[in-house]
Amino acid sequence: MKTIRVVAAVIKAENNEGQPMIFATQRGYGDYKDGWEFPGGKIEEGETPQQALVREIQEELDTIIQVGDLIDTIEYDYPTFHLSMDCFWSQIVEGDLVLKEHEAARWLTKETIDEVDWLPADITLIDKVREGIK
Repeated sequence: MKTIRVVAAVIKAENNEGQPMIFATQRGYGDYKDGWEFPGGKIEEGETPQQALVREIQEELDTIIQVGDLIDTIEYDYPTFHLSMDCFWSQIVEGDLVLKEHEAARWLTKETIDEVDWLPADITLIDKVREGIK
């Protein structure tokens, strides 16, 4: 089975009440269109996961992020490929998260994180993300 290596940003911020929240995007294309995910993409040859994540977020969301600690590496078998996804805490340095490839996006709090239909690989990260946004 083919392995696809990707990176994902769990972008953290605070709402007006000071509550921590994370950014989720809804896929606008492909086999998993309309599923919710943490934004990111494929690692290109010669890139570190962190470099790939900065590039992908700039391309997809017109935003510059600072990549923080690795949360986890998710290993997930989809029907036609194996996904290896490095997931990092991130924060916005510059930009307004402009949706260039996604259908929709939402800021989610610990209380609302289960309100979206997460893609299978991304849902395996939700408990760790919930712990990290306390």
